[in-house]
Amino acid sequence: MNKITKDVVRRSMLGAQGLLTGPEKPASKDDLLPIIRQMGYLQIDTIQAVRRSQFLVLWSRLGPFNPSWLDEIYKNGWLFEYYAHALCYLPIEDYPIFRGMILYDERTGNGWKKWGDQNQNIIDEVRSIIEEKGPVTSSDFDSKTFFTGWGDIKKEKMALNRMFATGELMVSHRDNFRRYFDLRERLLPDWKDEDALDLKSARQALLLRAVRALGIAKEDWIAPYFYLLKTGISQELTKLVDQGQLDQVAVEGWDQPAYIHPDNREMVESVIEQDAAPTYSTFLSPFDPLVSDRERLLDLFNFDYKMESFTPARDRKFGYFCLPILYNGNLIGRLDPKAHRKDKKMEIKNIYLEPGIDLTQDLIETIKTTLVNFTSWHGMEQIEINASDPPELQEALQ
Repeated sequence: MNKITKDVVRRSMLGAQGLLTGPEKPASKDDLLPIIRQMGYLQIDTIQAVRRSQFLVLWSRLGPFNPSWLDEIYKNGWLFEYYAHALCYLPIEDYPIFRGMILYDERTGNGWKKWGDQNQNIIDEVRSIIEEKGPVTSSDFDSKTFFTGWGDIKKEKMALNRMFATGELMVSHRDNFRRYFDLRERLLPDWKDEDALDLKSARQALLLRAVRALGIAKEDWIAPYFYLLKTGISQELTKLVDQGQLDQVAVEGWDQPAYIHPDNREMVESVIEQDAAPTYSTFLSPFDPLVSDRERLLDLFNFDYKMESFTPARDRKFGYFCLPILYNGNLIGRLDPKAHRKDKKMEIKNIYLEPGIDLTQDLIETIKTTLVNFTSWHGMEQIEINASDPPELQEALQ
C-alpha cells in the first residue's frame, strides 16, 4: 500500500465507525450489539436535551430504532458497564480485558480509593445488605447526604461507586436510568480471575480495538480512545506491526506513520479505489466516538468543536447540547435541539453552518429530511426552528 491521502484516512474512519453510508434496512434489535462491537464502546450519559447520548449514537448509525432494545440486550447479558471512555456499555466478551485492567493497572479501579480506605465499615455494611437483599440502588438508602467537593452524595452511594470501581459490584440492570448494583459473582457466576488478561495483554487488546474502531489511526489518536497512558505506545505499536497484528502505512503530510487493523484492510482498499464514497448524512451526539477526541476531530475534519453543556449560558457560542452535522463525509455545521416532550415539539434553537459551506439545494433537502427523521424518532409531532446562521437557511427549511 503506497502513501495514502488524508481524505482516505477520513473516509476509512467513517467506514470503521459505521458512518460512511446509511443503513440498508430498517433497524432490528440484532443490529445493536454489532455496532457497539464495531465502535468498541457506547458511552453513557445523563443529559436529556433530546434522547440520551447512548441512544442518539445508535440512531446516528442505525436510523430509527426502539430504545428499549438497548435495555433488553443489556439485561440478557450481552453488555456490561465499566469505565472505558468514561462510563460505557461494553461487549461482555471484553470483560476479561477490563477485569485485567482492574486487577493489574494501578490507574484502573482506583476511583474513590481514599474515601473507601477511610470508610471500610460503610462498604462492609452495604455489602451485607446486597448479600441479603440482592440488587440495590442508591435511592434504597435514606441516609443524609454529605458534600464531596463535587456535590452532595449519600455515604452508601459512595460505597456503591467504590465497589463498582474495584469490580466487586456490577450493574445488573437500569430502571428509568437508575443503576442497580449486585455482586459480581451473582451476575457472572462462572467467572474466575485467573481468566483475566495480564496487564500487557489487556493493554495490547485495547490498542488493537482502538485502531480497528478508528479505521486508520495516527499514534496520537490511539491511546485516548480508551483513555490509556501514552507511555511506551510507540514501542507497543511497533511490536504489533512486527507480529502482523497491525499494518503500518504512510500518510501524505504526516511525519509519523499510521496504523490499520487487518479487519479493515478490505474496507481501506475499497476507499482507496473510490468504491466506498461517503453518502451518509446524520446528526451526531457530543459523545459520539467520531467526535469525542476534539484534537483528532480538528486534525482530520477541520472541525473545532466544544461541548458547552457545562459552560455558563452567557458564554455559550453555539448552545447547551449542540449536535455536529455530518453531511456526505464532512462535518459542516451544528444544531442546538431541545425536545419538549409534553408539547410533542422539537425546538431547534439554532442551526449553524461552518464558514464557507455553500447552501445548495441538496444540503437544504438533506438537513430537512434528517430533521424530520430525528423529530419523528423522538416521538415529536412538530419542528420549530428559531434561528440559523446563515439566516436564509431557516427560511429554506421552513
